[in-house]
Amino acid sequence: MSKPSQSLLPSFSISAVEHDTGLSKDTLRMWERRYQFPQPGRDKHGERVYPAAQVEKLRTIKRLMDNGHRPGKLVSRSIEELQQFYSGLAGGQPQDGPALSHLQALLDLIKNHRVHDLRQQLSQCLMRQGLHQFLTDTVTPLNMLVGEAWMSGQIEIFEEHLYTETLQGLLRTAISTMPDSGHAPLIMLTTLPTEQHNLGLLMAEAMFVMEGATCISLGTQTPVRDIALAAAAHKADIVAVSFSAAFAPAQVCDALEALRGRLPPEIAVWAGGGNAGLGRRDIPGVTLLQGLDSAALAITQWRESHVTA
Repeated sequence: MSKPSQSLLPSFSISAVEHDTGLSKDTLRMWERRYQFPQPGRDKHGERVYPAAQVEKLRTIKRLMDNGHRPGKLVSRSIEELQQFYSGLAGGQPQDGPALSHLQALLDLIKNHRVHDLRQQLSQCLMRQGLHQFLTDTVTPLNMLVGEAWMSGQIEIFEEHLYTETLQGLLRTAISTMPDSGHAPLIMLTTLPTEQHNLGLLMAEAMFVMEGATCISLGTQTPVRDIALAAAAHKADIVAVSFSAAFAPAQVCDALEALRGRLPPEIAVWAGGGNAGLGRRDIPGVTLLQGLDSAALAITQWRESHVTA
């Protein structure tokens, strides 16, 4: 069978590649000059267009960079080498035995586009396990499994998006059914500009609500100035922000410093997520949450430090 003509293969604009991979347009242009990769074509208007194979390789390079690897040592490798390298870093499957079989069954539902069955199975897991165990024992390892499947080409990005939307809907419903305690601390949750991923934020909100905190979510991509205005308007005790692996790691600490600088010292800043840039340097007045279970401890410590005499 003959290969399809290059003109028939899908290609993507630089804006689409930036959105898909998390690599900025400036980075893509710089790599093109410095490393001769990627090598985009040009459309009829002279704008860069990137073949799908190059976009896939860029995704994998970005994920490896998020794990601390330098792009100069990655761009010359084939996509197969990069995916194998990433699989080795991932350390295998997230769980063993029956738990892994259950997670694999959920992944199969995603692969087979059985969205209704996926929602039903996840809902049953939530009812059976309770929200806390559901987050720690099902959602966290399933997120890892889905991420690995996407990196290895087992699922497409639209399938990952469908999974994320299904899970976010389930978590929003679960959060909305929990009673509003009205208790301190009042936590305002959001992400900073360019961070579009909301799942980590919802998971954190669920943990905070279970600890009796009052939560207000601003959604994603809120400018620092507006975060500061909202925090003042609602008299927030804490601003909590989430950084996924898609956020540029080199910019995480600068973004947190900018946020910290716009807020009064009495409003705490908490940051969490799976971004490799978190913790690269200490930022006074910013608390890093290491995993979901650290949320309960952080709230306990906040309450202990704010007990009035």
